[in-house]
Amino acid sequence: MIHLAVTGAGGQMGREVLEAADDREDVEVVLAVNRTPIPPVAGTTVDDEADLPILLPERDPDVLVDFTVSDSSTRYVEACADAGVAAVIGTTGFSEPQLELLADAAEEIPVLRASNFSRAMTAFRGVVREAVAALPDYDIELSETHHNRKRDAPSGTANDILDDIAEIRGEFDRVHGREGDQPREGDEVGVHALRAGDIRGEHELLLAGNHEVLTLTHRAESRGVFAEGALDAAEWLAGRPAGEYDFEDVL
Repeated sequence: MIHLAVTGAGGQMGREVLEAADDREDVEVVLAVNRTPIPPVAGTTVDDEADLPILLPERDPDVLVDFTVSDSSTRYVEACADAGVAAVIGTTGFSEPQLELLADAAEEIPVLRASNFSRAMTAFRGVVREAVAALPDYDIELSETHHNRKRDAPSGTANDILDDIAEIRGEFDRVHGREGDQPREGDEVGVHALRAGDIRGEHELLLAGNHEVLTLTHRAESRGVFAEGALDAAEWLAGRPAGEYDFEDVL
């Protein structure tokens, strides 16, 4: 049994995590917070997020799960470090100074940060690395599509995929969309972000050359995929030594 804290309880992912936790016999939610007052979610009373630094030592959760925004997430992780609570972070869009603060917190507690908690996405990234290595001269384009409320672009997952490609090919120019007279340069990857409706998340990598095209696609059908993955990560992280971890460590 692990004792869980959840931030952003009124957000889409916060609700998904609370509902998924309610279905697990080995997870007990002892704390949920939100920036604005809301009714209970999945049977859990939701407290004011401003009280988190006080509530963490009082409720004594093993792990906190956060899917909010970078400014809030950084504050929450710092509160976790003070209280000795492990943190699973699904928030993206961190600045370099914020990433440094997360790294500082990881010296005190275990911090697992991932842009995507889908098992299939982890497999997808492995296939991408293999394809890029096998087709070194092919042009690459990456597109990602998310709901119309997503703030950061490209997505954190897209940036991770670009980093995977860079590990294979070395650094390259990341061209974000194209307009006007822009013939393709040899050493570049086109990056395209689409925002529409309530799309959960889709990433497509295109490799083209030698009169052929290879397209690799991952599509999330439900946000529950990410909630379940985050809970898997929380169960795995509980009791680990301080340090920085990612979802591949869980798998």
